[in-house]
Amino acid sequence: MAMWNPWRGCRKCSEGCLYCYIHKGDIKRGVNTAEIVKTKDFAKPIEKKKNGEYKMKSGIVYLCFSTDFLIEEADSWRGDCWQMIRQRQDCTFLFLTKRIDRFMDCIPDDWGSGYENVVVCCTVENQKNADYKLSIFKELPIKHKCITAQPLIEAIRLGKYLDGIELVVAGGESDRNARPLDYDWVLDIREQCIQKKVNFEFRQCGTHFIKDGKNYTIQTKDLTKQAKLANIDYNVNE
Repeated sequence: MAMWNPWRGCRKCSEGCLYCYIHKGDIKRGVNTAEIVKTKDFAKPIEKKKNGEYKMKSGIVYLCFSTDFLIEEADSWRGDCWQMIRQRQDCTFLFLTKRIDRFMDCIPDDWGSGYENVVVCCTVENQKNADYKLSIFKELPIKHKCITAQPLIEAIRLGKYLDGIELVVAGGESDRNARPLDYDWVLDIREQCIQKKVNFEFRQCGTHFIKDGKNYTIQTKDLTKQAKLANIDYNVNE
């Protein structure tokens, strides 16, 4: 799999952005996150070697994981990205967005019912944003849809939004001041997915984690490992 960040920088736009890893990393590097600019990798998918082969290999491409693909400041650049995505049919481009309400204003003229090689993940963190964003998401013409409930900061009911969803990812927040993740919230989302026959993945614990009424503090390097050790991922084909 490959990473493609055609631009960088972002603006906080929801409760889930409070301890965003992008902003924290930029502070350490002395970079102004509010400045959204093109990167040197803008044309990465279509760059070629001397022998004519693409430098970026076929397969899954994580798109805009250091920003938001639908952010307003990138409106004038996105058209070129759609052209590159259309050209690289050997790749599947996956992006997460907290701005799903902008989706119809950001798609190319030939989008139709969606591109087969694009996966869109709508991110939510609480019931308020789940109800607002997912009510929009469920009506959008997208062939491959996922929901990312991370950072999950309260219990969420997703059942009525799961039709047509291929995967739900849940995870906690990573920060010394992080809001706690209650394992019961994760198990509840898992059960909702099982009932609707939707794939589920527990991506990471929270720095502050509650299980069986006990509070735990987990190091950042162990968040993903501990989630995997829980062994609660659900695959509809298994």
